[in-house]
Amino acid sequence: MRVSLWSKYAVAAVAAVVAVAVARPSFAQLGQVETLAKQMILLDYDTGTVIFEKNADELMPPSSMSKLMTAFMVFEQLEAGKLRMDDMLPVSEKAWRIQGSKMFVPIGGRVKVEDLLKGVIVQSGNDACIVLAEGIAGTEERFAEMMTERGKQLGLKSSTFRNASGWPDPQHLMTARDLAILAQQIIARHPQYYHFYSQKEFTYGIDGATKKPITQGNRNPLLYKDGGADGLKTGHTEAAGYGLTASAKRGDRRLIMVFNGLKSMNERSREAERLLELGFSQFDNYKLFTAGAVVDEADVWLGNAGRIPLVIDRNLALTLPRQTKGNIKVTVSYDNPIPAPIAKGTPVAKLTVMNRDTVVSEVPLLAGADVQQLGFTGRIGAAVSYLLWGANKQ
Repeated sequence: MRVSLWSKYAVAAVAAVVAVAVARPSFAQLGQVETLAKQMILLDYDTGTVIFEKNADELMPPSSMSKLMTAFMVFEQLEAGKLRMDDMLPVSEKAWRIQGSKMFVPIGGRVKVEDLLKGVIVQSGNDACIVLAEGIAGTEERFAEMMTERGKQLGLKSSTFRNASGWPDPQHLMTARDLAILAQQIIARHPQYYHFYSQKEFTYGIDGATKKPITQGNRNPLLYKDGGADGLKTGHTEAAGYGLTASAKRGDRRLIMVFNGLKSMNERSREAERLLELGFSQFDNYKLFTAGAVVDEADVWLGNAGRIPLVIDRNLALTLPRQTKGNIKVTVSYDNPIPAPIAKGTPVAKLTVMNRDTVVSEVPLLAGADVQQLGFTGRIGAAVSYLLWGANKQ
């Protein structure tokens, strides 16, 4: 086994990287925080590093935050060309009768898909969710099954959907971690639709009493603050309390936050601001390697080359506390020497990044070139040379 170490200062000399599109999970959260939320997770979108978490894998009623999955399903239908923004979907009696937050769709009428999406995202309309679900799957029950199945494919390991709106059901459950993953997926896969989540109000329908248009505001409290927030979705039921799945971007950094179980809208608003501020002010991203960079070289056993470059196949950046100084260690480990033949692109080593005693990231390193195995005579000579003088004398 060969191991190489770099300090934080050596790593800083490596070329800067661009942000990755979809975050990767880290091994441990960076800090501890007290929160009134029953469940919570705050992570960096670009690095996937969990900054804070509390009961992030505990099953909970997601309330209207599960509408994120409903919208995601619609986005995929639009992407596949199975649905168009100007398609008109029929309103069933079931959709019209649903209680809770509503878009106020007309019974027996037809509503444009784009308006229904705004009804779901901006107004949190339970009726709009049912119209979309029935328009895509025939029934809301079948649509919920599709949501659960697609969620598993996206990595929502603990999520089970029983309806399209988040209407209370003892088996309709998610985790804060799953909601954070879903938010990542929406931003990464469907950026062309993400702007709906920052829309502050939407007008649809006519009030029967006043005969005036019905305008409803977005319930996300962070959209009305100067903190960089641009989405995603609130939730509230008596059983779950007040929750929020949110994202905010400041400069080059984007954070995703999920929490649930607060007692009031005011408490939700204050806690959302506080947690985001901690994530932005006390932590930062450190860029380490660019995809394709040669991280190290390894000795080769019985090959037509004595050494082989070890290449990283992805951009690598870390989220760390700002006060971290000199605590970062980068370790490259592999079996030494690596026996030929070696195909370019084959994983042959591992890069591990640690902050003190905590593993922050682990990624494979790939062979940067093809190395052929020597013929019988060459192998005999190389073996003797290696035993006498080491790999550099092959």
